[in-house]
Amino acid sequence: MANWNPWHGCKKYSEGCQNCYVFRIDESNQRDASQIYLTKDFDLPMRRGKRKGYLLSPGEVVYTCFSSDFFLEQADSWREQAWEMMRWRKDLQFLIITKRIVRFSECVPTDWGEGYPNVHIGCTVESQRQAQIRLPVFQDAPIRHKSIVCSPLLEKIDLYPYLDSWVEEVVVGGESGEKARPCHYEWVLDIRQQCIKARVPFRFMQTGAKLIKDGKCYHIPRKSQHSQANKAGINFVPDGVRAPWQNYTKNRIK
Repeated sequence: MANWNPWHGCKKYSEGCQNCYVFRIDESNQRDASQIYLTKDFDLPMRRGKRKGYLLSPGEVVYTCFSSDFFLEQADSWREQAWEMMRWRKDLQFLIITKRIVRFSECVPTDWGEGYPNVHIGCTVESQRQAQIRLPVFQDAPIRHKSIVCSPLLEKIDLYPYLDSWVEEVVVGGESGEKARPCHYEWVLDIRQQCIKARVPFRFMQTGAKLIKDGKCYHIPRKSQHSQANKAGINFVPDGVRAPWQNYTKNRIK
């Protein structure tokens, strides 16, 4: 697994952005996360090492633009070059998570067609309102690999009307940080049941900093939020299906 942040910084966009980790980290380093700029790693997928091999090895999953949003308006002039690198590196799998799926049709390259086979896009829906705005757009968008990401999960969400074979997985997670809003475990389980009914893979990615379960609020340190979610043992994969995260795990290098 590798990280590629071609640009850094973002603009808060919806209720899920209130306690954004990018803003939180930048603030702790006395930086302004609303200032958007190209990073020194912009061309990382094309870089080669001393032995002339690519720094990003073939087969790696590349977490793309996790310190911004790939479809951010301020990045419009840079995005075509980023697409070009993804097109060239067909041997890598690029994972993009976005809240701005409504801009998708404005941002794809001319040769996109039904989507690049090596690009997987996750659409974030943190609330019922955002699900109703974003998921119809996401459902119709020509993308080869799609995931729904409910993180930070801020309320109970009915995803079932959208769950079908076009969804490769649903990922759920609570909010991190000192000011995190609580995530109710019953909301997580409800989405899991929807996925089981629709036979769509489900993954509980992280608990968040405040998890309410059986009427009690558990304060979970950042370092334990992923492991505690995994210990819940509620991930679901239908028989005969391989979930995307199983491939990501297979390709982890650290």
